[in-house]
Amino acid sequence: MSWSPASGRKDLEASLRRIGGQGDDEIDLAAAALWLAALDRPQVPIDRYRHHLTVLARDTAQEFEASGEEDDLSARIEAINAVLFDRHAYQGDSLNYDDLQNANLMRVIDRQKGLPVALGILYIHCARAQGWEIRGLNFPGHFLLRMDRETDRRIIDPFHGGNQLSTADLRAMLKAIGGPEAELRSEHYRPVPNRMILKRLQDNIKARLLRAQQPSEALEIVETMLMFAPAEANLWREAGILHAGLDNLRAAILSLEQYLLLCDSPDARHEAARLLQQIKSHLN
Repeated sequence: MSWSPASGRKDLEASLRRIGGQGDDEIDLAAAALWLAALDRPQVPIDRYRHHLTVLARDTAQEFEASGEEDDLSARIEAINAVLFDRHAYQGDSLNYDDLQNANLMRVIDRQKGLPVALGILYIHCARAQGWEIRGLNFPGHFLLRMDRETDRRIIDPFHGGNQLSTADLRAMLKAIGGPEAELRSEHYRPVPNRMILKRLQDNIKARLLRAQQPSEALEIVETMLMFAPAEANLWREAGILHAGLDNLRAAILSLEQYLLLCDSPDARHEAARLLQQIKSHLN
């Protein structure tokens, strides 16, 4: 697709809906994150940001080749870290962590700072452009990455300069997030699908909008997520609840009915059906 300042919301939404029909491994994370960012800035040309992604990939290849190191995970990680955090000066925004700009990839590129998941998407882009295996991790509260090569595996923190984390580091981080009783489990090392990485990026925006008591704007984010994750049942539930709170009762009914079609939890279905009946009663 050719991008220009005239590229409108309909084109962006069509691109995101195409992702909704793709297999997870077909999703280009960085490109999708740019489309999401452009929805908030539809008159800003996207080509410069696409070019920057090309530069990051090229610089990583050149850095790795120039190092002369044997091809192992240490050399791969060092190359990406040198490009992202040294040459291009990306960093985690600890000072203004809740700034909405930190989850908009266009603004992250402009400012060279962002949330863990936004920086993680750039890190993944650099690695996958070289054909290197890398995944996001199912770790609570702080987005982490996992790189694998043969029998070697490393856990990486993109928010803190690409630091490599030990099991002790992960345990300490988990306890800081979940309390002293929290313990590492195998699920914390489980890879996150690409679609869920995009959802996690948008969840950050939605959560901040809800905290700021902006439900209408939060609903827009949920509806955007439904474009690329239409089979994600809980998103339909969230959309239904937000629509109901905004007195969009017919839209709330449609969303909750779709949730009931997708949800496989009897308890959750019962609760949603009860809410659905309450909303329908207000239409009579």
